[in-house]
Amino acid sequence: MNKNNSDKKIPPIYIVSGGKGLAGDAVVQSVLIQFPNNKVPVIIVPDVLNQSKIDELIKTAQGTNGVIVHTMVDPEIRQLLIQSCTQHMVNHIDLVGDLSDYLSGLLNTRPISKPGLYRLSHIEYFRRVEAIDFTLKVDDGQNPEKISHADLILTGVSRTGKTPLSVYLAMFGWKVANVPIVPGIDPPVELFKADPGRVFGLNISPVYLIAQRANRVRTLHMEETTDYINKRKVGEELEYARRIFEKGGFTEIQITNKPIESSANEILTILTSRFNQDKWKQETE
Repeated sequence: MNKNNSDKKIPPIYIVSGGKGLAGDAVVQSVLIQFPNNKVPVIIVPDVLNQSKIDELIKTAQGTNGVIVHTMVDPEIRQLLIQSCTQHMVNHIDLVGDLSDYLSGLLNTRPISKPGLYRLSHIEYFRRVEAIDFTLKVDDGQNPEKISHADLILTGVSRTGKTPLSVYLAMFGWKVANVPIVPGIDPPVELFKADPGRVFGLNISPVYLIAQRANRVRTLHMEETTDYINKRKVGEELEYARRIFEKGGFTEIQITNKPIESSANEILTILTSRFNQDKWKQETE
């Protein structure tokens, strides 16, 4: 008898929404986790906005003996779904209706009944997470094939603050690539294929750069005679970078003694003046 019960196929839970079903899925998963090793199939059915979709859903649920868990915020569509479930004897659980009706009475106002508002309210958060992930993957010249997907690109010699500036911008939702310029090594061709209006060359005074590098030399216990902090070599390195900026038609930004916030504001002011608001950000990969 126990064997028959264990072999019995478990009916699925259909998470039904007029939006994408993320809120309903979060609720169901938070309950299912209380039943370790459960094998309950969970199927999200998004964008249920009319009777035709409801009929299709009911037919599927009947065929699998499944239960419908719904988060329908549109009261008319919710009522149509409940009526269909009742008519066809399909088990259903309403996660929204009772609370929505209660709040409507309490606040003496009707809900705006727009699906997906929760997701939309969090879209900026997810955009920032995506931007940070992208920026870290292309930091310091990694994965140059992704440069074309960046909202903006920073380039410059070592210790001009490309990485911290990139991460700072990414925290506000900008996908940033940064490309190091190293004498004797050609920059990736992708840098010159990018829209030059999105590329910013970071320039810095030799004295300030040498001071920044000297700190790094001491931290890493490098030889203090290295070309890395040699005044003549540093000057040549900066001149090489300027030629790269000129070749690519990149915008040069002076970052000497500037806090990250000031450099970021300067870059974003220039960028947003060049593109319409709907073109600030590149399309997602």
